[in-house]
Amino acid sequence: MGDGSVRLSRKEGMTVNLTVSDLRYTYFPLTEALRDLTFSVDAFPLVILGPNGAGKSTFLRLLTTQLLSRRGSITLDGDSTATRGGRRALRSQIGWLPQTVIPIPGLRAREQVAYSGWLKGMSRGAAWDAAEVALHRVDLQDQEKVGAGRLSGGQLRRLGIAQAIVNAPSTLLLDEPYAGLDPEQRGHVRHLIAELAEDTSVIASTHQTEDLATVYRSVVIIADGTSRFCGSVDEFLAHDHAGVDTAARAENAYRSVLRGSDLSAANP
Repeated sequence: MGDGSVRLSRKEGMTVNLTVSDLRYTYFPLTEALRDLTFSVDAFPLVILGPNGAGKSTFLRLLTTQLLSRRGSITLDGDSTATRGGRRALRSQIGWLPQTVIPIPGLRAREQVAYSGWLKGMSRGAAWDAAEVALHRVDLQDQEKVGAGRLSGGQLRRLGIAQAIVNAPSTLLLDEPYAGLDPEQRGHVRHLIAELAEDTSVIASTHQTEDLATVYRSVVIIADGTSRFCGSVDEFLAHDHAGVDTAARAENAYRSVLRGSDLSAANP
C-alpha cells in the first residue's frame, strides 16, 4: 500500500514533511467533516483528491489554523497545529488561496496584493514592492493598475495566487485552484502551479484528476472524512491497468479507490 514514503526535496539537501495524526473536526452541531484522518507525505507538490463535501477544504483550513481541531494534529516541518507556537509558525510560512477570490472594491490589482502583504505583517513599503514581484510571477504585471473587480475569472484566480505568495511563503495551499475556469484558463493556472512548485511546497485540493500526472508527485484521497489512499502518483495510477492515456488512467484509478478496491494488492 502507498504510505507516502516517496521523497522529493523542495530545495537541495532539504525535505518537507506533512504528517496528519488522528485528525477529527465536527461542525456545529453534529456534522462530522473529518474523522480520524491520518497520513504522511514528504514528496511535493501534493494533490488532495476527493468528491465535493469529502473534507478537503476543512483539512486545508485546519492547516492554515483558521479552524482548530479538538482532536488530532497536523504537523508541517515540525510545526504542529496542536500548540500555540506551532500555529503561529504555520501562519508565518503558509500562503493560502481559497476557493473564492473576492476583489476589494476600489482597489487596483497591485493595491490588493500589497494590502494582503500588509495584513501578513509586512511593512507598507515592503508589501508594495513585493506585490510587484508577485504580480510579475503570475503574469499579471500588465494589469497592476486595473481595478481588481474588472479582472476576468482567470486573472482573478491568478491575483489570488499573487496574494498568497506576496510574503514568499514556504508552503502554498490551493483550494480548488481550477474552480470556475475554462480550459485555457486552467492551462495557465496549471503551468503557474508547476512553476511555483519548483521552490515552494504546493498542496492543492481538487476533485479533478486530468492534470495529476503532469503537475504533482504525491496523491492523497479523502472521502467521507477519512483517508482512502496516500502515495506517489505512480502508485496511484497502478490502480488502473488499462492501456489508455494518463488522464484516463487517473480518472479510472480515482474511481477504483473510491469504490474501495484493495490498495495493498495494487501497491505491495
